[in-house]
Amino acid sequence: MNQFVGLVEDDPNIRDIVEGYLKKEGLKVTAVETAEQAWEIFESKSPDLWVLDIMLPGMDGYEFCKKVRESSQVPIIIISAKDEEVDKILGLELGGDDYLTKPFSPRELVARVKRHLKRWEVMQPESHSNEGRIESGELLLNEDERRAYFQSEEVEVTTKEFEMLKILASQENRAFSREELLVRVWGEDYFGSDRAVDDLVKRLRKKMKQLPLETVWGYGYRLRDKGQSS
Repeated sequence: MNQFVGLVEDDPNIRDIVEGYLKKEGLKVTAVETAEQAWEIFESKSPDLWVLDIMLPGMDGYEFCKKVRESSQVPIIIISAKDEEVDKILGLELGGDDYLTKPFSPRELVARVKRHLKRWEVMQPESHSNEGRIESGELLLNEDERRAYFQSEEVEVTTKEFEMLKILASQENRAFSREELLVRVWGEDYFGSDRAVDDLVKRLRKKMKQLPLETVWGYGYRLRDKGQSS
C-alpha cells in the first residue's frame, strides 16, 4: 500500500501513537502539529487522506477542512475531544468524511482510514474518464471539478449536497428512501438520524428553487425527469 496520509495533531502522545499504527499498515505518514504546517504539505505533496484534529493552535481544524474543500475532495477523518452533536455536524458539513471522538481506539481509526482510502482509490479512475458529466434537465454536475450548474448558472454546493445531487440525478425518477440516502451520502457509520437528509434537501431546494426534487411522502425523495408528469 503506497498511499500517503497527512496527520494533524498537536498532542505529541496521540500523534506518535496514531502515526505508529498507520505506519504498521504500510502507509506513508507525515505528522505535524499545526494546520499551517499541514497546509504547506497540502500544497506540495497532496496526501491521499487527512487525519485532522479540530482543536489546534492558530488555524483550527474546521478552517483547515474548509480550505481543503475549496480545491480537493480528498478524504478527511476528523478526530476531536469535542463530542457534542453540533460539533460533529459542523465538522461533517464543512467537508469532513468521518468523525471520531477522543478517546478512540487506534485500531478503529486505522480501519476507517483503510476504508476511506479504498473508496478514494476506487473513485480515481472515474475522475479521469469521459463520463464525468451528469445531466438531469437543467441540472449539470461536473464530477471532475465537483461543480454543480443549474439553469446555466453555477451553484455553490457542499460535498454532501453534491453527493446527494449525484445520486438522484444518476437515476432520474427513482424514489430513494431516506435510509438509503443517509447511508450513501454520510456512510454506514453515521451517528445521526435521517433528519439530516431532510435538512440537506431543504438547502438544495433553497439554492435551486425550480429543481424538480420531489418528496415521496413517508418514504424519501426523487429527482423528477421534466419530461415526466407528476
